[in-house]
Amino acid sequence: MKQVMVRYKVKPEQAARNDELVRRVYEELQETAPAGLRYATFVLEDGVSFVHVAANESEDGRNPLLDVAAFRAFQEGIGDRCDEPPAAVGWCEVGSYGFWGGSRPARETSATG
Repeated sequence: MKQVMVRYKVKPEQAARNDELVRRVYEELQETAPAGLRYATFVLEDGVSFVHVAANESEDGRNPLLDVAAFRAFQEGIGDRCDEPPAAVGWCEVGSYGFWGGSRPARETSATG
């Protein structure tokens, strides 16, 4: 399973537009329900910093978001909307409670870390 978190900061005058584009992605995801995708987007309290968290559990490893027209539209011009460009980092869940809408096991850890 591939997991990624992307953080970026939009220009203040682009915050509403970015929010609208993100909401369109979720509207399409509700309609298409791609298998193997867990995806969440957050806007931080400054109103211009966004964080996207994704987990791809698809069997072939292909990112289902790439098949979402609204996601492709969101990506277009992202550089022009941003004060700080998107920065992606991989992550591994240690544990969660209710975050993904169901229980998921935490990653296995050893006594040495």
